Amino acid sequence: MFNGMERIRQGIPSLRPSEKKVAEYIISYPKKVLNMPIAQLASKTTTSEATIIRMCRSLKIQGYRELKLSLSASFNEESIVTDRYKDISAGASISQIIKFVSHNNSRSIKNTLSIIEEREIETSINLLDEARKIVVIGVGASAIVALDFEQKCKRINKWCEALTDSHTQLTSAVHLNARDVVIAISYSGETKEIVDTIKIAKQNQAGVISLTGYGINKVQSLSDINLYASPLEKSIRSGATASRIAQLNIIDILFTGLASLNFEQSVDFLDKTREVIQNRF
Repeated sequence: MFNGMERIRQGIPSLRPSEKKVAEYIISYPKKVLNMPIAQLASKTTTSEATIIRMCRSLKIQGYRELKLSLSASFNEESIVTDRYKDISAGASISQIIKFVSHNNSRSIKNTLSIIEEREIETSINLLDEARKIVVIGVGASAIVALDFEQKCKRINKWCEALTDSHTQLTSAVHLNARDVVIAISYSGETKEIVDTIKIAKQNQAGVISLTGYGINKVQSLSDINLYASPLEKSIRSGATASRIAQLNIIDILFTGLASLNFEQSVDFLDKTREVIQNRF
């Protein structure tokens, strides 16, 4: 069972005002909500039962019963409440820097696991396995993640190209077809270059897998499959670092799943690529 509190925290920015009202109440009084009938929660938040159900659906929770089960699961992780992201501070010691960077990265991966959907991961892996071409697009910090997936795919002889320039993304998208797959990486989900490229790819019937922060965004709305990396606290300084780690974790999962589908062949290719590099020294 996923962590309900974390999913609500991460999804709340994308909720409608009335849904957000319910979500904020749940965050403030999670244990009380655990014992509330839906009608009582509606009364406490001066909303309606329909609003609560809509909030659940917006957060990809099947219904009120699953919401309460997920809240119960979250109580087993006390760190969700007490262990928040730390940020860079002036004059921090090396010891402090080591601790808060490692802490942020660890929390980012852990929170991503709380919103991951196995069915979407499995569907993504199968789609990538069947693809004629895999094109990974990203700009800025997301470009680093795109290049990482390209490098991994080359190790197992899977055609993959990382495109990090807006002009190259657009011109390459023109030549895609229904046998190709685009992985669109954008933490905000609103990056204009990525949105424009997806539109061209969709016109050519290419499949699109998005990797964004959790919540409603343009990239997600244009994609066939949506994967999420955990958003962080409102931190300008350390946010991009930890979000990149979360994105890389998803990329590693996709690659490992892809390699596992063709295990013997993948191992053979990995051995050959490792050998050719080692022979240089």
